[in-house]
Amino acid sequence: MGDLVIGARSGAGEPEGSGGRAARSTESAVPSASAEDSAAQSAGEQGNGTGDTSDDTRDDMGSAERSEEASTEKDRKQRSFWKELPILIGIALVLALVIKTFFVQAFSIPSESMQNTLQVGDRVLVDKLTPWFGAEPERGEVVVFHDPGGWLADEPTKQSSNSFVRGVQDVLSFVGLMPSDNEKDLIKRVIAVGGDTVECHGDGPVKVNGVALDEPYVYPGNTPCQVKDFGPVTVPKGSIWVMGDHRGNSLDSRFHMDQPGGGAVPVDEVIGRAFVVAWPIDRWATLPVPETFDQKGLAAAAPLVPPLAGAVGAVGVLPLVRRLRDRGDHGKQS
Repeated sequence: MGDLVIGARSGAGEPEGSGGRAARSTESAVPSASAEDSAAQSAGEQGNGTGDTSDDTRDDMGSAERSEEASTEKDRKQRSFWKELPILIGIALVLALVIKTFFVQAFSIPSESMQNTLQVGDRVLVDKLTPWFGAEPERGEVVVFHDPGGWLADEPTKQSSNSFVRGVQDVLSFVGLMPSDNEKDLIKRVIAVGGDTVECHGDGPVKVNGVALDEPYVYPGNTPCQVKDFGPVTVPKGSIWVMGDHRGNSLDSRFHMDQPGGGAVPVDEVIGRAFVVAWPIDRWATLPVPETFDQKGLAAAAPLVPPLAGAVGAVGVLPLVRRLRDRGDHGKQS
């Protein structure tokens, strides 16, 4: 039927009875229809090609958008990091200040008074936590303490001449990241504690409560007294008697016996115990209590007090306990 329609359109104006021409016209119309179909197909193919191009374009646009989003996210993260950096630094400084105040603080060794245990320039870490719980210095410990009065009167402070460097040092020392150069603190070894009797004469040895100390930590070539005899001295309660390991180069308790306290250092002035040499790395070492301070009888006078007090108390309380027990038995019988 389609051919007829096409033929009728193609044969318009032809005389009647010229069927052959009409036939030929109809035959010529068929290729025309095929051409139209071919054109339509070509158009469709072109349309399909256009669609594929559109898809590719969309993919390229999507990739560009994703790349732009990734770049924006990266920039946002960088800006966020720089905004958070001051906060992180502030938190680190606060933590350092808290650690310095309550836990551990670094100190620099400025003199030769503790050689060879400590050398000039060593950095030691000092335990500041245990004193908060009532712990007091013990014999043999190396401790850092504030000048109890006049010990460092003639010692100049060591600070940089550069104002900027001095400012940085002050900030770092304030938060505990660097030892302070303007604080007048000392470091010595505890030889005796409150209530002990300490003395040294001639070539030594040092005696605590009559017990001689074996001191291998004393600087080679020095004697335990090193030209400064003393004692016997009774250390006041709440104080400690300190001496440097370099006995020939240490203005310790021996040289301040004419001052208030008789050369002893109040426990309240003690900052804490130095427990490790942290710097330089090749000198890293702990600072334990020497074995000589573990001798039996070194604190013979002190340990007897608690047992005796307990025995006296028990004798006094025993009649009261018996009386209460008798009353209880009487009540049960009635």
